[in-house]
Amino acid sequence: MAKTRILTGITTTGTPHLGNYVGAIRPAIEASQSADNLSFYFLANYHALIKCQDPEMVHRSTTEIAATWLALGLNTDNVVFYRQSDVPEITELSWMLTCMAAKGLMNRAHAYKAAVAANQEAGEDPDYGVTMGLYSYPVLMAADILMFNANKVPVGKDQIQHVEMARDIAARFNHHYGEHFTLPEAVVDDKVAVLQGLDGRKMSKSYGNTIPLFLTEKQLKKHINKIKTNLLEPGEPKDPDTSTVFQIWQAFASEEQTAEMRQAFLDGIAWGEAKKQLFELVNGELSEARERYNELMANPGFIEEKLQEGAEKARSFSAPLMTKCRKAVGLRPIG
Repeated sequence: MAKTRILTGITTTGTPHLGNYVGAIRPAIEASQSADNLSFYFLANYHALIKCQDPEMVHRSTTEIAATWLALGLNTDNVVFYRQSDVPEITELSWMLTCMAAKGLMNRAHAYKAAVAANQEAGEDPDYGVTMGLYSYPVLMAADILMFNANKVPVGKDQIQHVEMARDIAARFNHHYGEHFTLPEAVVDDKVAVLQGLDGRKMSKSYGNTIPLFLTEKQLKKHINKIKTNLLEPGEPKDPDTSTVFQIWQAFASEEQTAEMRQAFLDGIAWGEAKKQLFELVNGELSEARERYNELMANPGFIEEKLQEGAEKARSFSAPLMTKCRKAVGLRPIG
């Protein structure tokens, strides 16, 4: 029986943080241990160019994210782990899909609509500052997914639309040129935690409120101490359900530890004590991986080697499919 193909992309902008870890990296690495699925994990460095024009940051972020996944135990024998730019067939397929993508469909993409709305509110031209990279982003994402005929694509709610667009474009291609692509399905795991950041909003690089994953112990303690809390004194009961400290605790703790901390909140634990215990819990889970991460960052040649192996594996899927697609659309030798 054919294995279910699961595909996950990681955009290479910024440094991985605790929110990325509990929301995407940890569940994906657990899934990579299973041989029932065929998982594709890629560093989406072409996507990074849409938002980030700092070459050093894109390069550093690619290195950090690859090192993070490897340090946390991604089983590269079981999965295909590659850098998007190492698979040239993806951008070639992206052009073929662009020729199939209806402009009306692209006009409805959330990111584009949000940019237009922000421009109109500011009294600017609707398309001010909108690049074709931003506008065509869903087509490149469709190429990422369809290149490996992924069955399932784990995404956040904000990305469901892009997977549906990939289905739409794939169906249109199949209609014109014959069955080449599997229609992918978006998978949203409601159990995956969305962590709050230092200021109580969603932990996100764009808010600058993150706790980077592999800070030194001293820095990790400092960041956890910065988490916003209310002014309740020690001994006063605290509401665990509105607390960022408790929410991060829950993402790292066992059920038993969570129940104990919930009770401690109701009994009026001091914020300083709750943060101290949170630091110990998070640090305990990450300290071994942090050590491996630092070793990998000091040995970039090893990371590159792993990515090259992954690219070779990825191209064993992408090259034959692209040959078929070229032939299907009429790009074939004469004679």
